[in-house]
Amino acid sequence: MEERNDTEQIVLCLDEHDDRAWKAAMIAERLGLETDAVSAILSRLKERGVVRHKRPYWAITDDKERLQSAYRLHRHHKTADEQYGEERLEDLQTDEMEEVQ
Repeated sequence: MEERNDTEQIVLCLDEHDDRAWKAAMIAERLGLETDAVSAILSRLKERGVVRHKRPYWAITDDKERLQSAYRLHRHHKTADEQYGEERLEDLQTDEMEEVQ
């Protein structure tokens, strides 16, 4: 079975249990992750419309089209990384680049 990153684990957990809402700490405990990390990931997912938030609960979006679109985009990026390798900012930097403050 392939290793899933934290974001993938969170989305899959919420999607598999789409009949209920979860507190970030409950998700963290269930997946063996740090609560702060789960909260940060959930916030990013909310910005993308993948999860819903009604304090203090989180749930997968009920917009199934948006969720399918997010899954497709994720698979596309994963396939590209596998074919071409992941890009890392450090590898792309040159001496001519200015440091961002």
